[in-house]
Order: sequence, then structure tokens, then C-alpha cells
Amino acid sequence: MKFIRLLMLFFAIAVSLIVSQSCTKSASDKVVVKGSTTVLPIAQKASEAFYKSNRISISISGTGSGDGIKSLIDGSCDIANSSREMSAKEKEMAAQKGEQIKEIAIAYDMIVPIVHPSNPVKNLTLEQLKAIYDGSIKNWKQLGGKDETIVVISRDSSSGTYEVWESKVMKKTEVRKDALLQASNGTIVSTVSQNTKAIGYVGYGYLSDSVKTVFVNNVEPTIPNGKSGTYPIARKLYMYVNENKLKAAARSYIDFVLSREGQELVKAAGFIPVIDL
Repeated sequence: MKFIRLLMLFFAIAVSLIVSQSCTKSASDKVVVKGSTTVLPIAQKASEAFYKSNRISISISGTGSGDGIKSLIDGSCDIANSSREMSAKEKEMAAQKGEQIKEIAIAYDMIVPIVHPSNPVKNLTLEQLKAIYDGSIKNWKQLGGKDETIVVISRDSSSGTYEVWESKVMKKTEVRKDALLQASNGTIVSTVSQNTKAIGYVGYGYLSDSVKTVFVNNVEPTIPNGKSGTYPIARKLYMYVNENKLKAAARSYIDFVLSREGQELVKAAGFIPVIDL
């Protein structure tokens, strides 16, 4: 009887160790990604392909660039997707906590004005876009369109897309108070596609037949124009990591995104690869 009890005890310890090791492996292998909705299509495509060959789970949520970077600094995610560079304030916050944040460019993107397909306006200058968004121009007739009040659709202030738009188009001027703020690229596309008077702006990868693309300064938003810098509202897309807490699984995932296969997925998602394919 004593031998049986000892045997059962050894068995229980062995099972406990196996479960413990399994949980530890699961926790270390799972990668949490938060941040930009612009980068979201790239992250999702890459995570699906990465899982097939590595069996490592990638949890992704589009919460906005600012939230992603904040989550990385406070340790609640492994990778922060961002459609803008970290701000001086965010860098200072990370430094105060002793964190070493590394910036990794994974793609190029363009921010593209969109209107309803029935809108006859084909081109807008940067100055005209600024005037629309600050309220100086309020009617499409002033731009060669119909005699209709312009409905302005913009991103919320936590969005990296908004911050780039603010920097390159608004020149730090505030967006008009009655602008309809949306939380993602997808909701802007949906809103503009259902409103003949609306104008919005989205990342290049979100363009669809449900909306009409508007040229900027007579430059078409094409991949060659974006990569060459000819298109005036171009930017890089980033994945940020904390080198103090970087998991091997997260490093492998980013290496995959930057590989030829990963960059092919960047292109398939409608963005511009950072390497020549």
C-alpha cells in the first residue's frame, strides 16, 4: 500500500511538471500585438502565414497607434503597430521606465482622400484639403463639384493616421469642430461610401470600389509614386518592440514580416514593401 501511495505521488508530481511546462511554453510563445488599424491588414495576413509554419499564436487588436505604443511601454503587449513615429513624449515615458523601445519600419503607405463615387471632384491640392478640414471651404461648388455642403469625416486624435494628416495637411491647424470622427479606416470607408457629400482619408490598403480616390496635387496615389515620395502624403509603417522584454517568438514574427515572404504579404495587403521584390 505504501508503494502504491508513493507511485501515485510521483505520478502527480510528473503530471504537475508537464502541465507547468506546457503553460510556460504557451505563455512564452503567444505574442500580443496592439495598435494601428492601418497596419492591421499586414499583421493579420502575416500572422496567419506565420502560424502555419511555426504554430505560434499571434493575438492582434486594432486599438490605434497611440494605444499600441502605450501598451508596449506598460508591458501589456509584445509588439506595437504604429502608422507614425513615436512622439518625444512617448520616448520620454519609455526612458523614465528604463525601457528600450526599438523602431522597425515594415512598409510604406499613403494617406488618400476619398469621396463618394458620384462626386465629380477628381483632384485636390494640399491647400484645398486643409481648407476643407479647417472649415474655410464648406461647399463642393467651391471645388468644381455640386452645390452641396461638405460633410467632413476624420480620424480620432489617438490615430496615427490622424497625426500624419495633421502634420502633412493641416500643419497643426485644428480640424473643424463639426467633423465626424471615426475610430478606424474601415469605418471611414463605410461612412463615405454611404454619403454623397462626404470626404474622408484612409490608408492606401483600405481603398475599395465603394469609394472614389482623389488625386493630391495632381499626383495619383500609386505604389511607385508612394515609394518614390512623389505622392505628397506618404509615410512609413512601423512595428515597435521593447528590447528589454522581447520574446523569441515576437522576434521571429517580425523577422518573418521583414522576410521576402512577409513583404509579399505586405504587397498583397495593398501596401508598399520596404525591400525590393
